[in-house]
Amino acid sequence: MVPVDPQENTAPAAARAEIVCWTAGLGAITAESLAIRLQVSIPSARARLLVAQRERLLVRQRPLVDRPALYTVTRRGLRAVSARGLDPARVSAGGAAHLIECARVAAMLERGYPDHRVAGERELRRDEREQGRALASAELGADSHGRLLPHRPDLVLWPHDSHVGLPVAIEVELTVKAPDRLLRICRGWARARCIAGVVYLAAPAVERALTRAVEGARAHERIAIVPLDALAEATTATAPETVPRERSVPSSS
Repeated sequence: MVPVDPQENTAPAAARAEIVCWTAGLGAITAESLAIRLQVSIPSARARLLVAQRERLLVRQRPLVDRPALYTVTRRGLRAVSARGLDPARVSAGGAAHLIECARVAAMLERGYPDHRVAGERELRRDEREQGRALASAELGADSHGRLLPHRPDLVLWPHDSHVGLPVAIEVELTVKAPDRLLRICRGWARARCIAGVVYLAAPAVERALTRAVEGARAHERIAIVPLDALAEATTATAPETVPRERSVPSSS
């Protein structure tokens, strides 16, 4: 069991609520990602999560024994922070690696882009449902009933000042998708005008297939491919230069 620092128990309730809100928006976080976000040690982040867990605001799950544990928000936690339109995330062994990486990337982007807000796919889905329009997603055509088929990114970089520019879609690509589906998604991103562009953070095994899809969709001006490893050496930096900057994604104008 992780020892709890007495100082963590006396931390303001607002600080724990903020952690719960972050977890609810992303779906799941890790102690490692929270440490990056707060610029604290991993044991300190783990202790803060344990306090929230003991208050039944978060629940800990570890579907992959060789990877970090994931923390998800409980219904009690959602009520405590008045998180509207969100449900507790489901964690499976098949999706755990992606959740872990998305949490790490989200934390890194927050550190690297203080003038932006990082939101998860769950928040985007809720907001698009409430507003009835695409805010940062691509349209992949319609189904047999004529309903539009949206493709939402894993994360969105929203500028705090909406007059500065459009949001940037962030895709965390760990595995190779079927070529036809990947090409369809890239074409959808090429047509999307609600975003400034897309940054794909791609694992080495995915880069070649993704490059072919971007070329096939003629989406070079809308999609930037960045090696996922570019973040690996910057996890302790305040504003890492190796994090892909928004300016690497051309404006849609």
